Amino acid sequence: MKYIGAHVSASGGVENAPLNARSIGATAFALFTKNQRQWAAPPLTDKSIAAFKANCLAVGILPEHILPHDSYLINPCHPDPEKRRQSSDSLTHEMERCAQLGLKLLNFHPGSTLGLVSDSEGCRLCAETINRALDKVVGVTAVVENTAGQGSNIGCRFEHLAEIIEHVEDKSRVGICIDTCHTFASGYDLRTAGDCAGVFAEFDRIVGMKYLRGMHINDSKSAFDSHVDRHHSLQQGLLGDAIFEFVMNDSRFDDMPLILETIDETLWPQEVAWLRSLIK
Repeated sequence: MKYIGAHVSASGGVENAPLNARSIGATAFALFTKNQRQWAAPPLTDKSIAAFKANCLAVGILPEHILPHDSYLINPCHPDPEKRRQSSDSLTHEMERCAQLGLKLLNFHPGSTLGLVSDSEGCRLCAETINRALDKVVGVTAVVENTAGQGSNIGCRFEHLAEIIEHVEDKSRVGICIDTCHTFASGYDLRTAGDCAGVFAEFDRIVGMKYLRGMHINDSKSAFDSHVDRHHSLQQGLLGDAIFEFVMNDSRFDDMPLILETIDETLWPQEVAWLRSLIK
């Protein structure tokens, strides 16, 4: 079964996110558990935690279909040890918040080397940051998102993702989120059914489909292999329909959060319904 949603607002408290998901007809959702542009955050209150869990139950969305996203400030592969430790502490803190909310996943970008170390060293440093967080928090899986490869960001090649996983000590608690826009912009063509089959065969060979824990479902404003991260609304960008039909009709994408991060949230109900209509 497919679980489709969007990255919804948690304004006013995390407990509002499940209700916002229900309003667009979602059966999955993503959220920030804190302000994504600040390091510090007030602790979650017992009241807010209880309300979040109650609202998830009320709307019928299970923890495994919720894909929280971490702060944009976190750089897990920062070459400077002190700044990387700050990112490690923040990642750990966000995992703790997920655990408090009963959530099982935390999605994050692998970060930027700033051009100061090799991509391979960046992958090792990212895994080191993951290991520190996993050592301190139980029950939450670190989900690394592939990137478009802008600037010195790692994670745009499947080989990067495999290398990060290789260095993670507890491989049962690391996963991957594939963003369709990022994948296309990083040079993996998804414009035909054959292209899609080939790309995911390559992903399975290099990384392993067993590590796929979620998807970000986005069209792309940016050209193929441009290494520019610009999301677009579905059917309005350069991707076409093939990748969305492929995901909706391949059982390997069942039972995981399929999350819209498209640019016009007023279209989310329509986009959720359209994705469901593709299921044959």
